[in-house]
Amino acid sequence: MKAAQLSSFGPPTQLQIVEVSRPEVLEPADVLVRVVTSGFNPIEWKVRSGAMGQALRRPLPAVLGWECAGVVENLGSEVKGFSVGDEVFALTPFSRDGTHAEFVAVDQNHLAHKPASLSFDQAAATPMTSQAAWSMIEAAGLLQGKRVLILGAGGSVGHWLVQLAKEQGAHICATASGLDLQAVLALGADDVLDHRTMSIDQFEPVDIVFDLIGGEQQASAWKLIKAEGQLISIASPPDASLASALDVRGQFVFTQPRGVVLAEIARRIDAGRLLPLAVAAVRPLGDIAAIHAEAEARSLRGKTVLRIGAP
Repeated sequence: MKAAQLSSFGPPTQLQIVEVSRPEVLEPADVLVRVVTSGFNPIEWKVRSGAMGQALRRPLPAVLGWECAGVVENLGSEVKGFSVGDEVFALTPFSRDGTHAEFVAVDQNHLAHKPASLSFDQAAATPMTSQAAWSMIEAAGLLQGKRVLILGAGGSVGHWLVQLAKEQGAHICATASGLDLQAVLALGADDVLDHRTMSIDQFEPVDIVFDLIGGEQQASAWKLIKAEGQLISIASPPDASLASALDVRGQFVFTQPRGVVLAEIARRIDAGRLLPLAVAAVRPLGDIAAIHAEAEARSLRGKTVLRIGAP
């Protein structure tokens, strides 16, 4: 089968389209998926370059990509709830070969049936960012009546986070920029400002900060958090000593694949409770090195997915 394989850590040219053996269903709980579309996420260029350090290093050569939509090709002996021919989508762990290939073996617990209302391209754009948002909401606890601030709400994770927080009854303050400002308001945010031209000091104090950016934006948000509030980040670990000094709980959330969460997200999408993420570009697998270069140069806009097989 064809796969985008990383031969060694370094520049995008280390990614090559090669022929590799099709994965077998090695474990009883594995589902072999024929990949139709695979989602690209910016963390991939950081892993490829070696910038993530030992935490996400893989034995090489390796196939990257950790979210996909496709069709069930084969089943392990203990798989329940899935059949050959089912349309599915998945978030896979960093520890296994990834989804930028014609086939991928996925643990049944990391898999769910594809939302019926979504195309394969839309479904492949969903797992990582929606589960990241879900994990942040879980970490925060009940949001009814709480004031929350979402830093970087205009991105893919923000798309889901605004909707999930609104559904729980939170008052949402958010930062975004450009055309994303109106999109974030349309998703349910109550107050939005352009972080490029305005200071978040204009917001009233909040109970929870959801940080999708890190760096200076995270640093500037501490002073807005009420005592006994929370700062929850997927971008960079909050400063523990600062959190303690301010009587604030800081959490760094790392998203783990959970099929039950994907199934619930699919149910809400099909019920019209969650709006799907727009796909900015559908590109061939052969563009993978160029996509990495664009992402690293910060010139890649919106969600990009890779079309790998026929529906």
